[in-house]
Amino acid sequence: MKKIRVYTLSYCPWCKKTKKFFADRKVPVDCVDYDLVSEDEQKEILNEMRSKSKGSVAFPFVIIEDEVVVGYNPERYEELLDQKG
Repeated sequence: MKKIRVYTLSYCPWCKKTKKFFADRKVPVDCVDYDLVSEDEQKEILNEMRSKSKGSVAFPFVIIEDEVVVGYNPERYEELLDQKG
């Protein structure tokens, strides 16, 4: 099973679509609503996002194994899920 982490905003429609994408496929993800965590956690998340994406910070932010997908991109999610690893 691939390790998947998703950073979202609780009110964002694209983030909700991303959550639904994985839920519909019964793919377990570690999902964090950025706007609902503490300021310290937000700082840690921003640092991780910047380091993994060469500075790009946008939501949803999906990490599948070591690959990053910024924004709602179901075709790319499928592609990364289908890769052997």
